[in-house]
Amino acid sequence: MTGTGSVRRGIAAGLAFLLGAAACSTVLYNAGLGADPVTPTALSAQLAPTYRLTTPRGEGPFPTALLFSGCDGPRDNLETWAQALAEAEWASLIVDSHSPRGLTEFERWRLVCMGQILTGEERAGDVAVALADARRMPKVDPSRLALIGASHGGWAVLEYLSSADHHDVPPTLTAWPLGAKPLDGVAAVLALYPYCGELAQAPRRGWSSDIPVMLLLAQGDTITNEQPCLRMVRQAARNGLPVETHVYSGVTHGFDQRDKAPLSTLDYFPAAAADAISRGTDFLNKAIGS
Repeated sequence: MTGTGSVRRGIAAGLAFLLGAAACSTVLYNAGLGADPVTPTALSAQLAPTYRLTTPRGEGPFPTALLFSGCDGPRDNLETWAQALAEAEWASLIVDSHSPRGLTEFERWRLVCMGQILTGEERAGDVAVALADARRMPKVDPSRLALIGASHGGWAVLEYLSSADHHDVPPTLTAWPLGAKPLDGVAAVLALYPYCGELAQAPRRGWSSDIPVMLLLAQGDTITNEQPCLRMVRQAARNGLPVETHVYSGVTHGFDQRDKAPLSTLDYFPAAAADAISRGTDFLNKAIGS
């Protein structure tokens, strides 16, 4: 029994150490202390080779949505959104925050998804740089841009909106790539089941720009609890900002994504996925006045 008790105490101590290390790492990264800021030009050079631009038929320029994935990197749901947007006469730009950084599947699931590296606040730097790059693309209308983020990507686009309004440069960047106008041309922000928990800045600080914001959430979300997001939306509405939400019942986190990790408890819900695309596209068109 003594030996067994020692082993258990050793395991408990080891787990406590690991959890403490993870918590410290999370706090440091959330505070920007774990980030190594680079110039917008350097980050653009890292991200741009993996951009995937999808456009409707024609010359353009088109209203364009920038798509940001969950913590596991771009999956089939972003491709589905890109094709649906093209059918609705929108261009889209999928931004890969993971492959350019050489993040393995293990690192994505165990580090990014746990908030230890590449937090939403840090990833807001990717949003900033991708927006600046998109504006220079011939088929992109720089006056009609939208940000769409799923899960971790939703965290990132909401952090970008809040950071821009508070004039806080994302911790991965040395400066804003767009100078004093980081929200210039952004007509809408759409976040699907985003993280709004304790590590997120946007729910605490909010934002002041009157850019329309929509959140599409899963009721009883076991991955990113929807209640903090709902509180954030209510506060934004009290502040007179154009914000709306829709909560899907009977679905799981990532309801629009077919590609799941092995042993995942999450499912794909085609009806909810189709509704989200329809609802989201209508929201985007209304935001740009079409």
